[in-house]
Amino acid sequence: MAGQYFDGTCTVEEKLKEEIFKIGEKLSIRRFVIAEGLTSTYIHGAGSIGVIACFESDVADKDGFAEFAKNIALQIGAYPTPYLNREQVPASVIESEREIIKTQLANDPKMAGKPEKVLDGIITGKLGKFYEANCLVDMGYVKEDDLTVAQYVAKTAKELGGSIAITGFFRFEKGEGIQKREEDFAAEIEKLTSGK
Repeated sequence: MAGQYFDGTCTVEEKLKEEIFKIGEKLSIRRFVIAEGLTSTYIHGAGSIGVIACFESDVADKDGFAEFAKNIALQIGAYPTPYLNREQVPASVIESEREIIKTQLANDPKMAGKPEKVLDGIITGKLGKFYEANCLVDMGYVKEDDLTVAQYVAKTAKELGGSIAITGFFRFEKGEGIQKREEDFAAEIEKLTSGK
């Protein structure tokens, strides 16, 4: 943790010690990312969720871009999603989802006897719903229900007269990844009573 703090005034370790002294609580850094280039951030609920959204654009200096970028970061904070777009979804995840849908259709009496072409169409439709729930650009945009995030990006790029692309994002949630210790009280009592 000897790296420089983002403002260059001290090291990360020195800043951490300063914050520990300031609030009187033990702090530690469990995870971090280095995001370079054009970014926007969003912190929700007194630090319960933190987001970094990354972009490429030739209109970042125009009025309206900062608000747009903040809106995308807010979207990521509001709706956790594992993937930016369909291309990022691993083939194994799609195949697993496809198998789940096939099993559901096979167990549905209303689907018995339906032609394979019809079933394929249903599977494709259900996969579309999977993408809407799991890919940022396919999600409904939080501030305008009639737009997807991709449509909001395209609309803003057109309004600002250039190009905009979301290139990635990072989302951190307080407590995420902390393994909770599970207690086996019966085993603990047995251990205490048996003298071991």
